[in-house]
Amino acid sequence: MKIWNLLGGLTLVAALGSAVAFPAYAKEAAYPDGIYVGDFSLGGLTKEQAEKGFSQYLSELEARTVTLRVDGTEVKTTAKELGYACGNEDALEEAEDYAAGGCLIRQYMERKDLEKEPVHIPLDAQVDEASVQMLIDAKCAGLVDEPKDAVITRKNGKFEITEEQTGKTVDTKATIEKLNEALAEDLAEVTADAVIIVGEPKIKKEDLASISDVLGTCTTAYASSGASRSGNIANGVSKINGHVLMPGETLSGYECMHPFTIENGYFTAAAYENGQVVDSVGGGVCQIATTLYDASLEAELEITQRQNHSMIVTYVKPSMDAAIAGTYKDIKITNNYSTPIYIEGTTAGKTLTFTIYGKETRPTNRKVEYISETISKTDPGEPQRKVDNSLRPGQTKQVQSAHIGYKSRLWKVVTVDGVEKERTILHTDTYNPSKAIVLVGPAAPAETPAQPVETPAENTSAETSAEHTPETAASAETAAPATQPEQSQVVGPGTANASAGEASAGGPGEAAAPVENASQPE
Repeated sequence: MKIWNLLGGLTLVAALGSAVAFPAYAKEAAYPDGIYVGDFSLGGLTKEQAEKGFSQYLSELEARTVTLRVDGTEVKTTAKELGYACGNEDALEEAEDYAAGGCLIRQYMERKDLEKEPVHIPLDAQVDEASVQMLIDAKCAGLVDEPKDAVITRKNGKFEITEEQTGKTVDTKATIEKLNEALAEDLAEVTADAVIIVGEPKIKKEDLASISDVLGTCTTAYASSGASRSGNIANGVSKINGHVLMPGETLSGYECMHPFTIENGYFTAAAYENGQVVDSVGGGVCQIATTLYDASLEAELEITQRQNHSMIVTYVKPSMDAAIAGTYKDIKITNNYSTPIYIEGTTAGKTLTFTIYGKETRPTNRKVEYISETISKTDPGEPQRKVDNSLRPGQTKQVQSAHIGYKSRLWKVVTVDGVEKERTILHTDTYNPSKAIVLVGPAAPAETPAQPVETPAENTSAETSAEHTPETAASAETAAPATQPEQSQVVGPGTANASAGEASAGGPGEAAAPVENASQPE
């Protein structure tokens, strides 16, 4: 019995001796051997070393080359481009729970357990679905015979529909699972197969066959516009013409037509900016937005976004316009019908027309009218005169006409069998007044008084003075009268001849349009 007690005591002393040695080790190394996060070993590392090493480990995992085989074609990328990231960044804190702690005997026993059964904390790292989808869209398009939607076009006044085709497509979610499985193997180079499935087209011929009726139309004129503004209108309209909106889809005029650059087919023309008419690339596209807006009103589409101009325009009545300026002023329309709609935009003979086609479901005895009401007007005041040294003394040149300020609102009136059933204010708008700008030549220089000439007294009565006041440029120059704005005919819902005056570089009575540039003019 005494022998066993003696042996037990010696064993305990030996164990304590080993345990006593551990605290010195623990001061230098926060983690004992046998603890892993993924394949990264924490053994022998201090907390600071572990954090630095683990970060480097994750960077190496992100930098791995990934080969995605798409229907027999290899697409190269990296784990980082796929959005590969660690989801359990607190893994090191979790590992600390396995590090030596508590009494010496417990530390000793836990260390022995780690030698027998190392702890592996799984690395919760996965790719990002949005990043994988971006890769598929950017690099995998065309590698499989993708499905083709039915297409509708309008030629010579008739619709033509090309049938849809089934095809193949990459199953993003299933492919993500394959990628995560391959990346979990922690190999330097990773290969995975994209999952290919049969793809169905989103738009079918039977969907487009319902497009046949005119839901709304509007025409505006730009007869006095110059070649640049006319070219901008034709170019912008071509970028919207032919758009099909399925139920619930939204069209943005800005997204369709931008960027407003020379490279994208636009010219320098008049635009509104800070209460003045200036030259800017894309001038004129606001008339496109306005015409599309009024056609959409007649079709009773949902108007998701619309803002008025800062100053009045002449091609429609107040509160029936729509401006484009960057993204903060845009025309956005949403298809609130249960069937697709088709947007046709055309230009001919200095007129612009938008017609919206679809399936008419509104009762024939129901009529909609839009009425512009002017609430108040603000006189712009006396012209602003600026000295221009390039002009002759007394010469004047008007470079911008005055703009009357307006406050107005737009009414929607619904009648059934000629009886008014609904009258609603859609919006109230304010248009700023703007003074006419007149350039004037510098003041004429003061004349030098003539010096008296001494002559014989007897000759004074026989001669007349040679001095006279020459006719000045001011007396001969007359300011040209301000050009009267054009009365622009508008054909559309609740519109009539416009009468508010405006001048721009595009021609008398032509309103300017917002374009995209650093100063964001309207």
